[in-house]
Amino acid sequence: MSALLGKKVGMTGIFDDQGQYVPVTVIQAGPCYVTQLKTKAADGYDAVQLGFEDIEERKLNKPEKGHFAKSGTAAKRYLREFRSFPESELAEMTPGKAINAADLFHEGDTVHVSSTSKGRGFQGVVKRHHFGGVGQQTHGQSDRQRHPGSIGSSSYPSRVFKGQRMGGRMGGTRITTRNLRVMKVLPEQNLVLVSGSFAGAKNQVVEIVKA
Repeated sequence: MSALLGKKVGMTGIFDDQGQYVPVTVIQAGPCYVTQLKTKAADGYDAVQLGFEDIEERKLNKPEKGHFAKSGTAAKRYLREFRSFPESELAEMTPGKAINAADLFHEGDTVHVSSTSKGRGFQGVVKRHHFGGVGQQTHGQSDRQRHPGSIGSSSYPSRVFKGQRMGGRMGGTRITTRNLRVMKVLPEQNLVLVSGSFAGAKNQVVEIVKA
């Protein structure tokens, strides 16, 4: 399973071969550069570290500068490790090698996309858990419409069970959307169009793993 780093550009739609309109999400996939190769002999496991998006060198500390100098690549803003590369592709990897979208993905491929969902801050139970609210506005409930209602368990067990659905922080979590289909690849712009949607705001960094 090959993988690549990218950024969510936004959503649009295209027509497939049968003339059906398909909503797609546009991803700027790469170019990524191999910044480190890990092996079982040296590190205990095989992995490829990829760097994505240039960053000014003055924003790096000394260990980071040395890391990029050793690999022979320009400074990158994002680094991710992937253990999913097959052995045949690992044998061809060298530090500093550039990987583009068209090198890994083709029309019709199935991919899994991992990203961070939009952070919603502290939210109540209606928005967070889709509660209907207490309601009954004509029976003395003038200010309880969006409240969770009773959470107690009477005199026994006299406590709130763990995992009770209540208000709290919502969003900002890692979500993997599986089995998205690659509808089109635009090699010149390093763009990959995948069917449907996945979590995250525009310009969110995503990981695309080939199924």
